[in-house]
This record gives sequence, structure tokens and C-alpha cells, in this order.
Amino acid sequence: MNRKLNNPIWVMSSAFDKLDLPELIDKTKEVGASGIDLCVFRKDGTRQDHTATHLNYEGFTAEDAKRTIEVFNEAALHLSLGAFENMIGGEEGERVKNQNHLLKLIRIAHLLGGDANNVKVGTFVGYNHDLGNQIDGFQKNLDEYKRVFAPIIKYAEDLGVTVLYENCPMEGWRSSRYSSTYNNLPAVLAARKLMYEMIPSKAHGEIYDPSHDVWQNTDPVSVINAMDIERLHRIHIKTTRNLSTQARTDWGGMYPMQHVDADLAKAANIAIPAHDWDRHHYEAMLPGFGGSDSMDWRAFVDTLQNRAFTGVFEIENEAKNSKDTGVMSAILQGFSTCVNFFAPMLWELDEKSGYSYKYERDLQIVHGKDIPVVTIDQLS
Repeated sequence: MNRKLNNPIWVMSSAFDKLDLPELIDKTKEVGASGIDLCVFRKDGTRQDHTATHLNYEGFTAEDAKRTIEVFNEAALHLSLGAFENMIGGEEGERVKNQNHLLKLIRIAHLLGGDANNVKVGTFVGYNHDLGNQIDGFQKNLDEYKRVFAPIIKYAEDLGVTVLYENCPMEGWRSSRYSSTYNNLPAVLAARKLMYEMIPSKAHGEIYDPSHDVWQNTDPVSVINAMDIERLHRIHIKTTRNLSTQARTDWGGMYPMQHVDADLAKAANIAIPAHDWDRHHYEAMLPGFGGSDSMDWRAFVDTLQNRAFTGVFEIENEAKNSKDTGVMSAILQGFSTCVNFFAPMLWELDEKSGYSYKYERDLQIVHGKDIPVVTIDQLS
């Protein structure tokens, strides 16, 4: 086994959408995690799935930041922030609200110490299908990404904050009556490499979720070996079991299942999507919880350690047998199982506590002064 790097394991707070922050902290401690990626979605947002808002983002002040740091230090936990919306496509008014919300989170991360405290801001980029349906649509989306994000990343860089993109294609984000399930620009490594080339700043990087590549028949180990490891700050602990179904045989494993007339499909004896997310023949799981999955986690972790990854592993619980049950005990079991599953791969063995994470340092009060809220029109 490779050298342990003492990577922390955090929880992503979307699985605890009904809890307030003190309750969330208690549950995080209970499952043995060492930090929280706080979901801070817009309360007036349009997303309905896997959202939560665990920080009061309106009117957040330097004093609020100081109190938040004190609460997390008392619990011996660290934190990051995130809200995952369409930033370059969709209805224009919602798009601008999403951009302005991201700017609020960057400001809050700055007040919480930013990179000095490892407080990053997670986001999607989204996709503009009006542009994407045109010739050279992917390039036009890259150009729109640069137009929108260049000032955002400059703002984050000036404040000592890093913005992180997740690679989920958001395959069910639009109706299954659309043929494409590519709804988030950084869903493939090529896109992310192009994005960094277009905006060379080190103030943006990525959250890599291997489960999304697994159902796309892409090897996560190869992705880790091919990426700029300095851009990688977070790993999502979430996995996929690819299903061997008649639907996969009918439609293949490369392209999404398509919606056609239901009577025609029945007569032809083929499956069609039962709902917008039912397109790619897989089941979301948590590593080690409820059976084997379609990924070699040991090889994946070994590769990360060989490349000296020092970032955070975050458990994103969207498992059918855990989060989707709505039963708190099953949700907690899923998280605890993940911590124990990864402990021997990430942490040194201690005679008293077994394989355990060594807490490194408290969060520091880095910025004591308030700064004003800015909006995208002010940056552009």
C-alpha cells in the first residue's frame, strides 16, 4: 500500500437538507468525518434535487464569519461552500441570479479565510443549449464560459479564494424528450483542460466525482493520470453500479436512452425513460455500502497517492439505499461505512484509535474586515 497522506474525509451537506447547522455538525461528528462541504443554494432557486442551504448567506458579515469559525473550531471541523446551478445557460434572469449568488459565496469564503483555511467554493458551469445547437456549439459554450467566468475568477483570485467545478454532466437536468444529456460544460476532462487554458488563473480548479465517468465507460484512474493534479482540490466519494439491463442492450452504453411515443415503444418492446434522470442504466451507490460497484477504489486511491494528492475526500450521499430512503439511520450508516471503507487507505494505524485522521490545525481568523457585496454587472 502506498504512503498515507492523512487526507481528511468530509461530508457534503446535501444529504442533511432538513437539518440546521448545529444538527448538521452533530451528525458529522457522529459519522467520524472531519469537515463539511456546506451546500448554500439560493433559497429562491429553481433546482429541486439534492439542494440544501446551511448558511445564512444574506447579510453575511465579518462578525458572522468569526462566529462561524469559532463554532467549527469548537467542533474540530473544517468547511467549504458550494451551490451548483447553471451559470451560462437557461433563462437569462435565473442565470444572472446564479452568477450573483456565486459572487456572494466567494465573498463569504474570503471572510472565512479562503485558501488560507482551505475554504473553497464549488459550482457548476452549466450549458447554453441555444448556443450548443448551433454549428461549433461546444466552442461557443467555451467562449460564453470565458466571458462569464473570467471576471468571476479574477474576483476570486483577488480575494484569495479558489472556485471549483464539478464534473457531473447533469444528465437529467432537462426533459428526457431532449436527445442530449450533456448539460454541464466541465463534464469531461477535455473541457476542463480547455477551460484552464482559456483562463490560466490558479484560482479555479475542480471537484472530481469518479462516479460520473464510470457510467460513461471512462476509467477514473486514467483521468487522474491525465489531469493537472494541481487543479484537483476535492474528490467526491460516490460510486456507480452499471446495470446490465435490456435497456442498455437496446440503447447501448454510449448514448442516453431516448424518449419516443409510449405506445410505439410498448409495441416494439423497448424501454423508454421513466423520468428525466432515467437515461444511462446505472445505480448511484456509496463505496462499501450495500454491495460492490463498478469501480476499483483501491487503484484509484493508489493513483491519487502516487500523484501526491493532498486534498479532501468528500462523501456525496445520493445512494438509493441511503440518502434516497429518507431514513436518518440509513443515511448515517452510509456515511459511517464510507469513512471506515477509506480509513485504511488514507490514514496511518494507531494502536488506540485504529486507522484515524490526525486533526492538523484550527481555522484562523484571516480577514477581520467586511467587504461589499458585488454583482456580475459591476465586474463586467
